[in-house]
Amino acid sequence: MKHIFNILLIIATFGVILTSCDLDAPSKSAAEGSIVLSVEALAEGAVMGIHQSFGETNSYRGRFLPYYGINSDVEWINGINPSQLNDAGKYEISTYATSPTNTQMNTDNNAWAKFYEGIERANKAIEGLREYGNIEENPRMAQLLGEALTLRAVIYLDLVKAWGDVPARFEPITSETLYLPRTDRDEIYKQLLKDLSEAEDMVAWPNETSVTSSTERVNKAFVKGLMARIALYASGYSQRADGIRRSNDPELSVENMYALAKEKSIEVINSGSNTLGSFEQNFRLLCKDDVKAGKESIWEIPFAAGRGRVLFTLGVQHRAIDQYTGQNRGGTNGPLPYLFYDYDVEDLRRDITCVPYEWSNSNPSQQQLRDIGNWCFGKLRYEWMDRYVTSTNDDGINWQYMRLADIYLMAAEAINELEGPAAAAPYLKPILDRALPAAKVNTYMTKATASKDAFFDAIVEQRALEFAGESLRKADLIRWNLLKTKLDEAKVKMTQLINREGHYADLPDKLYFKIADDNETLIIYGLNHGDTDEIGESLNYQSITWFDESDLTPELINSLYQKNPDENQFWPIWQTFIDSSNGQLTN
Repeated sequence: MKHIFNILLIIATFGVILTSCDLDAPSKSAAEGSIVLSVEALAEGAVMGIHQSFGETNSYRGRFLPYYGINSDVEWINGINPSQLNDAGKYEISTYATSPTNTQMNTDNNAWAKFYEGIERANKAIEGLREYGNIEENPRMAQLLGEALTLRAVIYLDLVKAWGDVPARFEPITSETLYLPRTDRDEIYKQLLKDLSEAEDMVAWPNETSVTSSTERVNKAFVKGLMARIALYASGYSQRADGIRRSNDPELSVENMYALAKEKSIEVINSGSNTLGSFEQNFRLLCKDDVKAGKESIWEIPFAAGRGRVLFTLGVQHRAIDQYTGQNRGGTNGPLPYLFYDYDVEDLRRDITCVPYEWSNSNPSQQQLRDIGNWCFGKLRYEWMDRYVTSTNDDGINWQYMRLADIYLMAAEAINELEGPAAAAPYLKPILDRALPAAKVNTYMTKATASKDAFFDAIVEQRALEFAGESLRKADLIRWNLLKTKLDEAKVKMTQLINREGHYADLPDKLYFKIADDNETLIIYGLNHGDTDEIGESLNYQSITWFDESDLTPELINSLYQKNPDENQFWPIWQTFIDSSNGQLTN
């Protein structure tokens, strides 16, 4: 059953520290802690209560997930007005020009606060389970401790991704630790890997127990996959006080971390705990709230039916309350205009990822074309849901935090670095096999395995095509030291696209379309390389001029970023937290 925990009861039972104004309140007594953390049902409630901090209005739900992954070379915030880039702070935070007083973030209840709220809840659960949980004798209590350690690691990884060096809090707050300075991210990475090394021995594989039969619960495949992800980030490039560089800590060397990423990702693949299936089916299951473990989805941030703005932000837009949804939402973020054309015409991922239409302002509604600068992501669709969403903003779709394709591509990347392309090829090929015809897979693999550099370039390309719209790309580009390079390439590509030059020279001027017999679905001609206006005109469809320069102006193209992305890889700590840090935090 989806969303199995009653958060409010949990919080009332556990009495954890919730907000900054609670920090001076007396802590719960050891007696209360022993009762809560020694009773299995109550302990489970305490650990599940950590999830509330993910779903708070301005936490993952409404601030981190919509904004962290924007903008990259495959995704951006739709509807940017180049003349109003500071409007409401939304464009500022998306275009590498964020100020500490950003209007979307500079509040005492935003993602920064809610992340640390979740960490405090995790810290209290971890401390109590270690002391009272009898984890050596009780596997279910050990599972709960492993989950708490892993959820804390998730939050800390996202803190470091967004803010770089952040305060390290791995124990419940005391009066002595109320104010802390930033901690070098290397120390945090090492602690997270240590915690996860402990957690992987405590939690079960997907479907090994009733607890891990759901993708909403932490399992061994996710813990190992998260270790691989952290290892790649920890050994990668990032902006530091002395410039962009890798870590100088020998424990976090490329050799050590890539070996760890290889080890953990291969353990997941070889376990057989999860299967790839089809690309489209993964996202259909996500939209249908199918949380049965063992398929491609490894772990999801669970949102209740009345929480979460995943479709709101990344779904195909519906302009009206219609036959599929009670929301007129979706389409906030979308793929860059050229991404569709960079897929092979037979790549099954293309039409799932990039959608040139929206649903009309009518009930019943129909698909209608958007302009070339305003595509939708199509991995998440109201029309694929089994529920009729009636909340104003929230759709209840989970956030798929990790799926098996990521494990395969992390394995391929790590093995190529350590052993070369021949050894890495078997981990790239399954991703291509489900996307392309066999002959094209063979051609691609021949090119990719020509050299170590060629294989790395293939990894960079395939992670773009596979994960566009899933908020992985920005962090990937940072760790590869390719952020500004790829964003500048994106500007060139958009310019070539609107002028139909280079790779885009063989595209027709117009799109030709009609509504299918179901009176909903658009049939479109003119989107493929090699399509011609001559054939399009012969179809007797409606037509529009697709390559309209007013829809993809130089100003819009250049708004992909305002300031040098390599000098603004991280968000500043918001001013409200600087002001209340007793001088410990600075930007």
